[in-house]
Amino acid sequence: MPGTAPYRSTARAQVAALRSGTTSARALLDQVLAHHARVNPSLNAVVTLDAAGARAAAEKADEYLARTGRPLGPLHGLPITVKDSLETRGMRTTCGSPELSDHVPGTDADAVALLRQAGAVIIGKTNVPALCRDIQTSNPLFGKTNNPYSPDHTAGGSSGGPCVAVATGLSAAEVGSDLAGSLRLPAAYCGVYALRTSRGAAPVVPTRGHIPRPPGWLTGSDMLALGPIARTADDLDLLLDVLAAPAPADRVAWSIDLPAPSKRSLGQYRVGLWADDAFCRVDAATRDLMGQVARTVREAGADLDETTRPVDFAESNLLFERLMYATSAAAADDEVFAAEVAAADTVTDDAPSALYLRSRTMRHRDWARADEDRQRLRVKWADYFTTHDVLITPAAPTAAVLDQTSVPPQDRYITVDGEKRGFFDQTSWVNLASPVGLPALVMPTGQTGEGLPLALQIIGPYLSDRTVIAMATLLAEVLPAAPTAPAPTA
Repeated sequence: MPGTAPYRSTARAQVAALRSGTTSARALLDQVLAHHARVNPSLNAVVTLDAAGARAAAEKADEYLARTGRPLGPLHGLPITVKDSLETRGMRTTCGSPELSDHVPGTDADAVALLRQAGAVIIGKTNVPALCRDIQTSNPLFGKTNNPYSPDHTAGGSSGGPCVAVATGLSAAEVGSDLAGSLRLPAAYCGVYALRTSRGAAPVVPTRGHIPRPPGWLTGSDMLALGPIARTADDLDLLLDVLAAPAPADRVAWSIDLPAPSKRSLGQYRVGLWADDAFCRVDAATRDLMGQVARTVREAGADLDETTRPVDFAESNLLFERLMYATSAAAADDEVFAAEVAAADTVTDDAPSALYLRSRTMRHRDWARADEDRQRLRVKWADYFTTHDVLITPAAPTAAVLDQTSVPPQDRYITVDGEKRGFFDQTSWVNLASPVGLPALVMPTGQTGEGLPLALQIIGPYLSDRTVIAMATLLAEVLPAAPTAPAPTA
């Protein structure tokens, strides 16, 4: 990025400058903090700033490099923020909840510990909806995070603060969390790259220390995945090298060695393109984007399948919802859960709350059978990827929708080509990969007539995280770039 301020360059470029001595960790941090003072007040992306702690960490990095001639690690001196749902030692971690307004963890979440071990300088925490329970980013403690392209449109959620911070140069990169598209949806709306990493019996990126599981819990959701957010696909790979690791207790015997992509050029790939579907129609701008993707991939010589349908969209989405509601019940208050059990016993089949209540309170036998359905769905995907290397889909039905944080949840909706649709239709496309733990990457490309970024999703087979990153890198060379996020001043 010629002419770009150092803190707006790629994370990999910043690390290279720090290692070579072109800049120091302290000098780079001071630039970021000055940028933060100008930009963050109008965005409200970073809600807790630890300038003193960051300066101490940066000075330690500079001293270590001067004394030993070696970097602290692959992220030596890199200034980054951390999503406020990940516990961070010595730094207030609230997950946007008033009940946790004074929570200062004594230990790091496993993913945060990996960042520190790699030499990253953690400067603060980024905003989330309360307990990550919304696909917009606003909470009673800190208020709303603004989309940098348009304050009238949502930044998405729950990783809205992280995605805005990366998009506007407040952070070199970030780690987000994704259960129901909480990582990929805001990435699509904010014009950045994000990767939901593979998840099988265990996640590729350890999840202990993620809230809304209560602070101190050792277990997490069986559907939650963490992953990197960055301004380029290459930077996703840089962070993946750091984050892909077993939980600490398993490291005496396990290691994670994700395979390299097997193909080098776009023309070598067998590509499925699922451009639209009656279950979740996309708008005209997104259809045009998918058409452009098809032409570009075909012209590159790739084997393109435009009739591809790996699974039944509706069945997959229903299974996802059942499993999501079930896992969310684990941390419910006893009285709340007892009331839900009572309500589930009397709710009628046609009631709007029936799916939610029955899924939240399902018996273990019912969950085991739903899990069997999940494993069968995984087999279908695995079979699909014997004849396809990747699947490209829309990231969402539209670009960023209008913000509705002030609208009661039951009254929220989105509009697709003039048609009112359910509010959570926003997440349907990203939720294709969620129940089966496949790696799924969102990349920005192109824009709407209003200047909002558009995005596509790349899904790959289990543990092919590096392949979907490689595919994004190749596509970025031939597809139009998304507009750069403006950096408003206070």
